[in-house]
Amino acid sequence: MASSTQNPLLLVHGIHDTGRKFEPLAHYLREQGWSSIHCPDLKPNNGNAGLEELAEQLVVYVDTHIGDSQPFDLLGFSMGGIVSRYYVQRLGGIRRIQRFVTVSAPHNGTWMGYGKFNPGCIQMRPHSKFLEDLNQDAGQLETVVFTSLWTPYDLMIIPAYSSDLGVGETISVPALTHPGMLKHPKSLAAIAAALSKPTHPENFINSLGL
Repeated sequence: MASSTQNPLLLVHGIHDTGRKFEPLAHYLREQGWSSIHCPDLKPNNGNAGLEELAEQLVVYVDTHIGDSQPFDLLGFSMGGIVSRYYVQRLGGIRRIQRFVTVSAPHNGTWMGYGKFNPGCIQMRPHSKFLEDLNQDAGQLETVVFTSLWTPYDLMIIPAYSSDLGVGETISVPALTHPGMLKHPKSLAAIAAALSKPTHPENFINSLGL
């Protein structure tokens, strides 16, 4: 069960999705005791905007709906995991969040990114300049409680192990589909456990000057 002092939680959806994608997960977490869950809609949601543009929308949303000083926890699904990483690593989010979970995020790219030639999909291709830039200092995520979940059966993240960033804790869940990662009982339990982990003392952020 979540504690009465659980942080607000921001859930960031993937490509072609909206915040409604998280309804099963949000319902599960509310039953476990989470009371403040935010599921914004990023626009456009089809890859026609660069992921940095979507991340800037998170800055506005957080300042408006969570506040400019309240610590919070963050979860990003699929493309939303990369949007969230840009917010954390490049837009100051690392000073705010305490727990960060990605679910089936293409940390090292996905061959599905070659299906379209719009900015967002190009950025999610393997070895894209965008991902290489984020990955070269991914170690800073060690300063928060970072967990990545993935399934070896993922047909949207190809290869599936691209979701393993090699930072923090990585958990494999036997969900048979990409969207199933937000519904599978083991995935739901793993997400709740990750969002209940003790935070690092003082987040170590101020001492690092980040």
